[in-house]
This record gives sequence, C-alpha cells and structure tokens, in this order.
Amino acid sequence: MKQTTNTVLLIRPGNFVFNTQTAASNAFQHEIKNETAETIKQKVFAEFELFAEKLKSKGISVFIFNDTEQPQKPDAIFPNNWISFHADGTAILYPLCAPNRRTERRMDIIDELKKKNYITHLLDLSVHEKENKFLEGTGSIVFDHINKIAYACLSARTNKELFINLCAQLNYKPIYFNAYDKNGQEIYHTNVMMCIGEKFAVVCRDSITAAKEAEAVIDSLRTTNHEVIEITFEQMNSFAGNMLALHDNQNKNIIVLSENALMSLTSAQKTALEKYGELLAVGINTTETIGGGSARCMIAEIF
Repeated sequence: MKQTTNTVLLIRPGNFVFNTQTAASNAFQHEIKNETAETIKQKVFAEFELFAEKLKSKGISVFIFNDTEQPQKPDAIFPNNWISFHADGTAILYPLCAPNRRTERRMDIIDELKKKNYITHLLDLSVHEKENKFLEGTGSIVFDHINKIAYACLSARTNKELFINLCAQLNYKPIYFNAYDKNGQEIYHTNVMMCIGEKFAVVCRDSITAAKEAEAVIDSLRTTNHEVIEITFEQMNSFAGNMLALHDNQNKNIIVLSENALMSLTSAQKTALEKYGELLAVGINTTETIGGGSARCMIAEIF
C-alpha cells in the first residue's frame, strides 16, 4: 500500500462564495468585504485553473469535474470532505455537517470513476447526517496508509464513534485527540493541523493541549519512522498543515502546498521537507481566505 498517488480528483468551482453555514465552526474562514461576489468568483476560478495546470505540469493525472449550477454549492471546490478513495477499490461517502454541502456528493462523478475502474465498492456513511453525526472525509481523517493508522482531532465535524467504526471497517488503528487554535476554538478539521507523507509528518503540536494526547500522536508518528516537523499556530493559520504528498508519473515525490503556507515556513523546515519531495507551491489566496481550506482540501486522491 502506498501513502501517495499520482491521480487526483478536482472540482472546478461554479458558485464559490463565503459559506455562512460553515463559518461558525471554521475559524480559518474570512469574508472579503471590499470585493464584489463576481470579482471573488473570477479570482477563485483563475486560482483553480492555475492549480490544476501546475499539477498536470508535474505529471499528475487530474480528473476535473465541473460544479453543477444548481443547487448552488459554495464549497464544491473542496471534494476531499465528501469522498475518499482507497487502494482496494473502495470509495467512501461521508456525512457533512453543513446542509448546503451535502449536495456536493454526486453520483455522476462516482459513476464516471466506476467506469474507469477506480471504484469497485461504495461505502455510504452519509445516512448518519440524520443522527447529526458527521465525519468529513480526509478533512476529518488524516490517513497513514502504509502503517494502517488514522488520526483525527475530534470536533463538531468529526464524530468519535463514526471515526472508530470506520477504522474498524478499514482495519486501521484509530488515534483521536482534541485540538484547539490559539484562541481556544476547536480546530474544525484534522488536515489543517497535520499532514502525513511516507517518511515525514507536519504537526501543530501546540494545538493538542492535553500533554498525553500530544505525546501519543508524536510517539505514533516517530514509531512509524516519520520525521516530525512541528509548525506554530501562526504557520497553521497560514495553512502550513494543509499540505499533501503526491508522486508524479515517474514516481518522483511532490508536496503540494499554498504559497502562503510556503512563505510561512522557516528555511530549516523547507530544507527538512525538501528531503521528501519537491515543494509545489500554488497561489490560492482568495480560495484560502474565503473558503477556510487550502491545497490539501482541494484534492481528493484516487488510489
């Protein structure tokens, strides 16, 4: 089993706007007051096109589906929350917290990927929305596929029971903990405070306030031979935790991150990361600011 893939799914945004339904639990989201909705839409569209082109230019296979006009989906650009793909052909559909995000789950995309033999089995967890239990894909769960371990910081969007049950079905060891930002607000998704590659892990250790929980996470990462690169709260707020390790069609490692994330890193951190792959930085400032998600959130890996 590989930790990385060279095939990804992206959704070209159609109606990207500030999502009021997700803002309460996502402290990374910020409104841009001095620009029109149309200007914002055009900027995000341009950021997306450049993002997709950069991935393709590095020898990554990119499946792009257009967001549908109706119903309007402000966060369609972040498909990693509603679906994850696994090496055995399983695709998992996840229960989403915000009602206006639930229509992002699209059977036409699933059917298309089934035809290409990327999906042989569908596991649908979305029924748990009726119980107000949520688990938002690889936003909520950071998978270490090689060692069959899954990490999750619990939040309104990451239900402990669902997480443990899914790990049992996948035969992964669950490691869960609580994580908070500098203001004491619950961190909404695990993938903004940690990222795992084959041989490295980026973690905002300071956000895991219980010493025992922090120790358990760091110990687990070190025991599985990851070099742990710790980031600060400020770097986390610049989305330095929201990276994704991929590989190209020549098996060369690539670490995708935003320009803001790259600029926040120290030269020592960059040097440490560059041992494990080329840093591919993309300018997605408007997407990050308004959407509250970064490079990793825009990508659903297809194994």
